[in-house]
Amino acid sequence: MRFVLFYHSLVSDWNHGNAHFLRGIASELLQRGHAVEIYEPSDAWSVQNLVRDHGTAPLEEFRRAFPLLHAHHYALDSIDLDEALDGADVVLVHEWNDHQLVRRIGEHRHRTRAYRLFFHDTHHRAATAPDEMSAYDLTHYDGVLAYGKVIRDLYLTRGWTRDAWVWHEAADTRVFHPRPHGEPEGDVVWIGNWGDDERGAELREFLIEPIRDLKLTARVHGVRYPDAAVDELRAAHIDYAGWLANWKVPEVFSKYRMTVHVPRRPYATTLRGIPTIRPFEALACAIPLISAPWDDAEHLFTPGADYLVARDGAEMRGHMRLLANDRAAARELARHGLETIQRRHTCAHRVTELLTIVAATQPRAAASSARDEARA
Repeated sequence: MRFVLFYHSLVSDWNHGNAHFLRGIASELLQRGHAVEIYEPSDAWSVQNLVRDHGTAPLEEFRRAFPLLHAHHYALDSIDLDEALDGADVVLVHEWNDHQLVRRIGEHRHRTRAYRLFFHDTHHRAATAPDEMSAYDLTHYDGVLAYGKVIRDLYLTRGWTRDAWVWHEAADTRVFHPRPHGEPEGDVVWIGNWGDDERGAELREFLIEPIRDLKLTARVHGVRYPDAAVDELRAAHIDYAGWLANWKVPEVFSKYRMTVHVPRRPYATTLRGIPTIRPFEALACAIPLISAPWDDAEHLFTPGADYLVARDGAEMRGHMRLLANDRAAARELARHGLETIQRRHTCAHRVTELLTIVAATQPRAAASSARDEARA
């Protein structure tokens, strides 16, 4: 089948975590023999910020890291949808696209009826910015792929779409897998962005203060850290190392004893069951993981076996102390988490789920081949 994907950016993961999953899904589709065309806007803010901070070298590094993945760059006022969508079987349109583009693709689908069309939502805005999300015209879409049950249910109960499916993110295990390592260089590594004011207090309670109090060696990677936050890290003797290309994360994980998941506030309080992609990637690399509170309402993992849960800063200190000193406990936690990813949460699993959804929405004559591929 021919897949056409409209996303914010394939080439840049600067403050753009969806690029991680997109690369994994595209790679898996290609490996299975499908054709994949990816479109991203020529003025993507993620790319612009990456180039502003680091020049064009990261874009060249991306091409070397993912030689099979390519993106077409378009301008909204001149893109030829007849050309872009010619021969398409399945079209995915991510929610970080312009409202006008989302509507125009829907209208094109209505005129041609030639492909399956899905809106892909991987953000909390359906809950936190409903006016913004309700402005998307999904009239002619076959449905929504939502990365959690809560998001899916919002689309259905608010009448934004007729059909919606849960399609969680997952680890691209071509990139995220255990790497050989010797003695760790440090105790804790955290990879994530500051996130405006969505988790500043949580980062202090579950990351900065425990590391400071236990005198652990630590590094933080990420972007959009205000000067005051960088000063806090330095005061706690935490090395702030800035942006890190996502495909380099597994190598960094291999040099530390543990990592931490600190969800943004909407995921901890409102969007039950959505972990975002970071825990999937950490577990896939077999690094012991400690998580600040979030409700695994969809039973993706086994808390306590795949990762440890710290309900407050005191528990985080206890868990960090355990993993820093008990090598056997750390190894068993890493082993169990890796096994869960390999069994349930890879991009290969998600492509199979996608093909099953495609088969369920296709005309009867076309559905059988997609179902056969999904079972393969």
